[in-house]
Amino acid sequence: MSEPPLQHLFHPANADAYAAAIRTGLDRLTAELRAARRPATGASPTAAAAPVAAIDLDRPLGDTGEALEEISRLWLRDAVWFHEPAYAAHLNCPVVIPALVAELFLTAVNSSLDTFDQSVGATFMERRLIDWTAGRIGFGPDADGVFTSGGSQSNLQALFLARSRGQEHGIEVGAMRILASRDAHFSVQKSARILGLGEESVVSVPVDRRRRMDPVALERALAACLARGERPVAVVATAGTTDFGAIDPLREIAAHRRTYDAWLHVDAAYGGGLLVSPTRAHLLAGIDAADSVTVDYHKTFFQPVSSSALIVRDGATLAPATWHADYLNPADSRNPDQVGKSLQTTRRFDALKLWLTLRVMGPDVVGAYVDDVIELTEAVHDALLEADELAIAAPPQLSTLVLRYAPAGLSEAETGALNVAIRDALYASGEAMVAATRVDGRQYLKLTLLNPMASREEVLGVVERIVATGRELAGGLAGDRALTAVGGAR
Repeated sequence: MSEPPLQHLFHPANADAYAAAIRTGLDRLTAELRAARRPATGASPTAAAAPVAAIDLDRPLGDTGEALEEISRLWLRDAVWFHEPAYAAHLNCPVVIPALVAELFLTAVNSSLDTFDQSVGATFMERRLIDWTAGRIGFGPDADGVFTSGGSQSNLQALFLARSRGQEHGIEVGAMRILASRDAHFSVQKSARILGLGEESVVSVPVDRRRRMDPVALERALAACLARGERPVAVVATAGTTDFGAIDPLREIAAHRRTYDAWLHVDAAYGGGLLVSPTRAHLLAGIDAADSVTVDYHKTFFQPVSSSALIVRDGATLAPATWHADYLNPADSRNPDQVGKSLQTTRRFDALKLWLTLRVMGPDVVGAYVDDVIELTEAVHDALLEADELAIAAPPQLSTLVLRYAPAGLSEAETGALNVAIRDALYASGEAMVAATRVDGRQYLKLTLLNPMASREEVLGVVERIVATGRELAGGLAGDRALTAVGGAR
């Protein structure tokens, strides 16, 4: 049997072939980028699944160009483009070019960040970025942390540390409680389930009129836990809720949790970009009182996914994640050990993306992007205040705006169904994408604005599409009503 061909391996002997393949791929990608004129094509799940299912993966094409043509047909031409101004759905940001250059290097070299002998300088570059982020938070020299796959993993590890601390203090798992606002990210409940605490261990704290955790309600909830024989092991404050961008009152929350000796975690996955804002960093006042902080660089630092980090005030608190294996990180090793800080073992050098971004652009430019999208959202909000057919749930605090099309004369059920239909129709058209959510049981639409290149007029154009689509669909609803009435009269 002949040996398999080796010309596909990343190797000095194949350097020219690698360069040629990268050029072919880059030409394909930039051609598709230039051809994109809207955020989506509106492909349905059925339409997207069928051509993929028809591929025989056991029969290779044998040519990079043909394979790239295939993935264009299967994915790229229907991909959602987050750089398009009419994309206003989820917390997906357009990404900066230095980070894309970094992806080329970190993917090809393929360093693994678990141990020094697999990463060498990459170990210290990640550690330096952790220290830099900790400094921006206001933590001292004992701070530490690790890059993760995203905010959900960062939150999971933070709550794992809180649970471990509770166990060290002799608290029974069944008595442990985690307090978070009603608008906190769903990963809090999911983490509690994974950690064996059950989602019922999460106590939902009411929010105030600005959709921030109510500190008075928090104090009452903490006291009620003790009265029931429960033990608060963690308070999760949010710096940038998913729907409203609300930043919980961190200083007041910190004061209450000290009284009850609970771990304070701040989920700044969304609002973490304020750490580099030239004008709005003060909105995170009090974050330095946290025991741990989640920051998603792939949201408001404009990095490609995945790029997140968990930062802790005291590096010693990361110890529960440590496990020594003789074949990887023996306890007597003198080399730095990153796997001892992480829930993962093999881990990409995602930190390189942020490193190159800071070294090319600098933090002030990234922070100015954050300011731009916040100011854009405020401008759009102000322009819509007098719109008769729109209802705005709350003033924006970061870069999300929750609204609904609400013409007079419709029931709540009809208005909710209409807004669902508007979102579906916009996606199907490919002309715009918005998100959907519920506020106090009512259906709303949501504009998530993370594109510094989008203009006020372009975003208002998306709102005009919402209104125009709503009017068209509401007209059909009125027609259906008339037909029903006529049929009933007969």
